[in-house]
Amino acid sequence: MSEQPSWFGQPRGLTVLFLTNMWEQFSYFGMRALLVYYMTKQLLIGQAQSSFIYGTYTACAYFTPIVGGVIADRFLGKRRAVIIGATIMALGHFMMAFEALFYVALAAIAIGNGLFLPSLPSQVGDLYRRDDPRRGWAFNVYYVGINIGGFLAPLICGTLGEVYGWHYGFGAAGIGMVLGLIIYLVGQPYLPAEQQRQPESAAEPRTGFDRQTILVLLGIALSVTVFRAAYEQVGNTVALWADSGVDRAAGAFQIPMTWFQSLNPLFVMLLTPPLLAYWRRHSHKETQASLIRRMSFGAMIVGFSYLLLAAVALMSGGGLTGWVWLALFFLVLTFGELFILPTGLGLFARLAPPHLGATTVAAWFLVIFSGSLSAGLVGTLWSRFEPRGYFLLLAVIAGISAILLRAMSRVGGQARAE
Repeated sequence: MSEQPSWFGQPRGLTVLFLTNMWEQFSYFGMRALLVYYMTKQLLIGQAQSSFIYGTYTACAYFTPIVGGVIADRFLGKRRAVIIGATIMALGHFMMAFEALFYVALAAIAIGNGLFLPSLPSQVGDLYRRDDPRRGWAFNVYYVGINIGGFLAPLICGTLGEVYGWHYGFGAAGIGMVLGLIIYLVGQPYLPAEQQRQPESAAEPRTGFDRQTILVLLGIALSVTVFRAAYEQVGNTVALWADSGVDRAAGAFQIPMTWFQSLNPLFVMLLTPPLLAYWRRHSHKETQASLIRRMSFGAMIVGFSYLLLAAVALMSGGGLTGWVWLALFFLVLTFGELFILPTGLGLFARLAPPHLGATTVAAWFLVIFSGSLSAGLVGTLWSRFEPRGYFLLLAVIAGISAILLRAMSRVGGQARAE
């Protein structure tokens, strides 16, 4: 718990989980940065089908944690679930280097992710007492780890894939997953002890969710599902537009198309510290309702980022758009993202009963599953619209999410945090 020796004012286990997660995200985003290009350019799969496969894969990668979280809580324990899941994912990434194993590799990564993903972040909360004020802040730190891996992945895996061959990029993603597993194994002494499941008895009533908490979680889940239908296009149709609709020349240098996927995590790292400082100064005013309103504000900002893309696509008149506008889009989108996604994950962890930590975090990944699946369906519309019309559609979708979250904030303060 929080009495253990610390690094940078936080339990040492947070650093272990941070680095493990960073390398896992490096492998995931490295493969994801290449995926839609690999399908359309190497496997010669059509755009609509490629976008649908992309959305289905990302959805499955976040559906399996629902089952994996239950398995971790009831049978394996969080540590063994992380180790087994990381091993399966590493094998899947290496299999991506072989065209004949394409679908098998995607399935392996999704299955391994199911064990790994809910079990790792739920250990962040286990490092602290439930009343420790650093507990919520730790999830934002953890979120930075996601984005360091996401920043490095397109630069390394993407460059290797574009310049030397797609299979080299996928191989680099597999190496990243192995590094994350090694760090987790070496850092075992600093991780929270597994909580032993106690037999239930009549004298010890089971603690669960109340009706109001379930309503709030379901409302947030629906809103974020809608939001991700727009947000997840950054690696799908926005990536395709970066290849076909953006002038990537910077002087004599042609910017690799996958590099733009690094802008989102880069801006996360730059924007998170000042936002955390601001929120910390105002934490005494923080309520569950205000956190949901923060998420609503974030969805509105993301909607504005797509309005920006619609405007520049309109101004280009069907020609190429300067890459600076795409960079500005990622800046605005990332600013909005930081208001909604880590806040939502923190709320799910905050509202979880003690014995259902991994299962409740897995429910957050169910939200990502449904949002990714809807994003895949929305992505199939890309070839039916002009870019300006398509980006306007995404702005409307993000705006609907903002409205839903704003409505949910009215009942959010009545949910019971454990």
